[in-house]
Formats: sequence, C-alpha cells, structure tokens
Amino acid sequence: MKDLRTYLFRDSGTIPNNQRLPVLYYVQALSLSSPNPARDTERLLLRHGWQGTWVNGVFPYWHYHSRGHEVLCCTAGHARLALGGSTGIEAEVIAGDVILLPAGTGHKRLSASRDFLIVGGYPPHQFPDLLTEDPADRRRALTQIPQTALPTSDPIFGSRGPVFDHWLNPQPR
Repeated sequence: MKDLRTYLFRDSGTIPNNQRLPVLYYVQALSLSSPNPARDTERLLLRHGWQGTWVNGVFPYWHYHSRGHEVLCCTAGHARLALGGSTGIEAEVIAGDVILLPAGTGHKRLSASRDFLIVGGYPPHQFPDLLTEDPADRRRALTQIPQTALPTSDPIFGSRGPVFDHWLNPQPR
C-alpha cells in the first residue's frame, strides 16, 4: 500500500455520515496481477471474514448504509466519487485503490471509465440497507449508525492494518 488517507465527515444535513469513524482510503492496496482480479479480491475479503460480496459499480446518486460498514475495492478502471454528502469531497479512485466507508457515509459516482469495476463487501452480520437523502431514512439511520458493530478484521490486511489503527485502537492525537 502506497498511502492511507483518512476523512472524517460531519453531518451534511441530509446525509448523516459517521462523526466517530473516518473513511479509510487505501491507495494502491490491491495487487491486480492475476487474470481475474475481481475474483481474487472477493476471495481476499472472504478470507478476512468480510461477506455479502458483490461485483458492480457505484450508484450515481447519494446513498449510504446505516446497518453496515462497506468496503469498495476498485479492481478495474477509474472513477470520480463524491464522499460525505454536499459538504464532503470528490475523490478519484483507480484500479488497486480501496475505500472503507463507515456506516452512515454518503457516497455516489460522479463519472467512471467504461471498465470501472468495484468489489464490495461487509463485516459479518451486516448488510447494505440502501438509504438516500429522504428525511425518513435519515431519522431511522441516526439510531442505527451508532449500533453498527465494529469489524473484527481489516478487509485487506486481516489481523492488522488501518482498521486496527484508526477504528479499533486509535491513538490519541
């Protein structure tokens, strides 16, 4: 992994985000040298206890999940994503990058190459309820986000890695 970027987003008013856990952006964390990097990435997530894997893209509208932390592993192409709602950031993701979104974090695709491909997954017993900027979604999410359990492993590095450094055992600043 070349670099790790962290982003902590405030509530945007329509997207709650997660004020406790930062987004973890693993720059070039994946080795994509095999003939089928999507399949290999799915296997990597499963090996580290992440489940509910899927292979697709990212929706082009604001959405978030209140009952699951979501890992997005870019295995092909590139895209411009918006993270954190209207007060968040735009990020360029390329093949090999991984973004770990804590429950509540808004995200959407702004643009993408034709070959853009994401492998996603969730910690055990979590799932991607699909919530939008609807006020009813937000009210429900505000109670569910704090109840979402922390993962017990890093989706990419297993028993070590950024999840441990920034979510499970953060050092005081």
